[in-house]
Amino acid sequence: MRALRKNIMRAALTVLGVVIGIAAVTTMVSIGQSAGQLVQNQIESLGTNVIIVLPRAMRHSAVREGNVHTLTAEDCDAINEECPAVLAASPVVRTSEQLIYRNTNWKPRDIFGVGPDYLIVRNWQLRFGHFFTRGDINAAENVCVIGQTIVAKLFQTTNPLGAVIRIKKIPFRVIGVLEEKGANLVGDDQDDVVLIPYSTVMKKFQESNFNNIHAIMASARTPQQMAEAEEQIRSLLQERHRIHAGESADFHVRNTVEIANILSIVTGTLTLMLAAIAGISLVVGGVGIMNIMLVSVTERTREIGIRMAVGAKAKDILRQFLVEAVLLSSIGGVIGVALGTAASVLAMMALNTLTNGTRWPVVISFQAAVIAMVFAAAVGMFFGYYPALRASRLDPIDALRYE
Repeated sequence: MRALRKNIMRAALTVLGVVIGIAAVTTMVSIGQSAGQLVQNQIESLGTNVIIVLPRAMRHSAVREGNVHTLTAEDCDAINEECPAVLAASPVVRTSEQLIYRNTNWKPRDIFGVGPDYLIVRNWQLRFGHFFTRGDINAAENVCVIGQTIVAKLFQTTNPLGAVIRIKKIPFRVIGVLEEKGANLVGDDQDDVVLIPYSTVMKKFQESNFNNIHAIMASARTPQQMAEAEEQIRSLLQERHRIHAGESADFHVRNTVEIANILSIVTGTLTLMLAAIAGISLVVGGVGIMNIMLVSVTERTREIGIRMAVGAKAKDILRQFLVEAVLLSSIGGVIGVALGTAASVLAMMALNTLTNGTRWPVVISFQAAVIAMVFAAAVGMFFGYYPALRASRLDPIDALRYE
């Protein structure tokens, strides 16, 4: 410690490379893990164990003709009744219209026609009010449930319950307000939504007498039953749509587990890549420690000779310089972890400011910090060994003569 204090500026510059390396590793791994947690949160915001059934795009003479709406509300009812592994299912019909309330208008991002079990599938709660019922579906009632963004844009501080808004010049009574959901993975506002009975959308917006729907969203009873629920839905729809063995089905069945697994692989690879890039600066810091330790051995040659002359063995000299190198890198590691932690928090705050509505969770990777600390000590030991070994092999007579 006294030897380090004699050259405090040199020691500070020596550990600077390690400080930067440890801080970079801690920050990059924390950002990567935060991205992974963000992905997980967004997948969970889609709903609980969600399975999505979509119509398949049809082709004619190798030309894509677009999606044919072969799914029906009766398919959804059959899934609810005949698939034991399915907790709930809801039809989904999408439309786009302008909202008008008094002298204010707003075009929401989404207007969905859904069934009474939609909130169960999406694991979405009501802040107040109630959701529409099977009776509202059967009667195609003009009722709606709105998200928090709609409340802010149309009602501000006014209580929206019981208010009448106009959608495509049709009056709708607000019967419920959803809890805030936040932005999705691509930054779209999930609270900018209006939910109305799917039968109302089909009859009064699309003016259709058919029962075709755009999609079915279902929820498995448990995560362990996802594969079973998916297989039950697929088998049931193949039977209902008269799809024979070997024929292509006119629908797709997808679940959020597949999406989550793919995104987890991507974020995991990204985290590993960021850590590897940041780790290069640790190696650079280690080279700096080795260079300074070699200079230190040269400067203290006479001291080494005196210590050997009064009985110090080669292993004592080796230990002295090795401990000094490890101490330098460990001090750099502690400072680096502190700076990396602060940088991680600041990075998350900056990302939350720059990305509208997306909430990056603050994740401090203590595991990465500990690994980085151990690696820093290992770097000090590795790069400090050669200078220490060189010092321990000096001849005492030559060392005493050194000027």
